[in-house]
Amino acid sequence: MRLFDQYVHGLLERRGFLQSAAKYTAGIVAAEALLAELSPNFAHAQQVKGDDSRLLARHVEITSPQGYGTVRGYLVQPVGASEAKAKLPTVLVVHENRGLNPHIEDVARRLALENFIAFAPDALFPLGGYPGDEDKARELFPKLDQAKTRQDFLAAAAYLQALPQGNGQLGAVGFCYGGSVSNFLATQLPKLGAAVPFYGGQPSAEDAARIRAPLLLQYAANDERINAGWPAYEAALKAAKVRYEAHTYPGTQHGFHNDTTPRYDAAAASLAWQRTVAFFNAHLRT
Repeated sequence: MRLFDQYVHGLLERRGFLQSAAKYTAGIVAAEALLAELSPNFAHAQQVKGDDSRLLARHVEITSPQGYGTVRGYLVQPVGASEAKAKLPTVLVVHENRGLNPHIEDVARRLALENFIAFAPDALFPLGGYPGDEDKARELFPKLDQAKTRQDFLAAAAYLQALPQGNGQLGAVGFCYGGSVSNFLATQLPKLGAAVPFYGGQPSAEDAARIRAPLLLQYAANDERINAGWPAYEAALKAAKVRYEAHTYPGTQHGFHNDTTPRYDAAAASLAWQRTVAFFNAHLRT
């Protein structure tokens, strides 16, 4: 799992993973089989079908003058949201370091079924969009100018918060890379209603002092790389009197919420998701 985590996050190339994993398997062929087993199975894990009749889902493009110019993302809302008298809260869904893959689209649909309007941008859109292959997506990701990409996410947040069918209350949830972006958005958006970073990298103490949104921080127990930054972040949040709650899920690996890979922990993911929905309900419905 440690080797796979390094591979997923670009710290180890495919060849390096196979050579290292071969030490624990019967050789390179077995390591290849192991990698295939660890890789996502989107169809098997889909919880909400893309054509679910309860939802209106479509891809939209918005402008991002300070970023790459245009953001493309997946917008999902309950059927009838535009005609409903009670407007709905909105949630920005931020993907892992592979772009807007089928799993994150599924997460957006899950939120819409909880009566939110969800928007999941694709950071890889300037490079052609999610390529349909996880390895190719990982190769593309380091080519992004992260300063522009962060501006794209800020533009997406502004778009979502201004939607006519929304109630003006915006939340953000992200996973891994997206968890880092969720933390970043909290430092940049004084009117952010709530943020839920899943195992995300933490901002500096100086940036953390600017956070006004309540935070729900979700961590995996076996995630040394990310957890190393938590003590300093917690100290900064306390010093800035930021409202937060943090949960570490025993026995879990980085990525435990992603039900497309063997790192998935059903019990922990279910509890973390329940907490996420409850947190958004508490802070975004006014």
